[in-house]
Amino acid sequence: MSIISSLIKNLNFVLILSAIPLICGCNALTIPSPDDIIKKPLGTESVKIGMTKDRVESLWGKPDQVTTVESNEKWSSPREIWTYDARYGAIPVDAGYLSKTQKLYFDGDNLTEISS
Repeated sequence: MSIISSLIKNLNFVLILSAIPLICGCNALTIPSPDDIIKKPLGTESVKIGMTKDRVESLWGKPDQVTTVESNEKWSSPREIWTYDARYGAIPVDAGYLSKTQKLYFDGDNLTEISS
């Protein structure tokens, strides 16, 4: 009888833990379907000159490296360089920024140059 009561207690504990995300409001999180991923793969949406840092980060995620460059001769304020390292360079399809290392240059909050 003690084994059954122990199993019931463990099951209750698991059920309570499973319900916490729903209670805390995490039910608004949507996981993309395989069809969504095929239609719009990670990293293939293009960034464009003029985009804000927040918009770029929402499309490509956090950069692998951030560097600040100061040159009063070239720019009026420090320039930030975001580097996204290639992850899948050996695959025969273009996976956006994941296929080759990309450097994004920001003057202030806006993207001003893209190089690979």
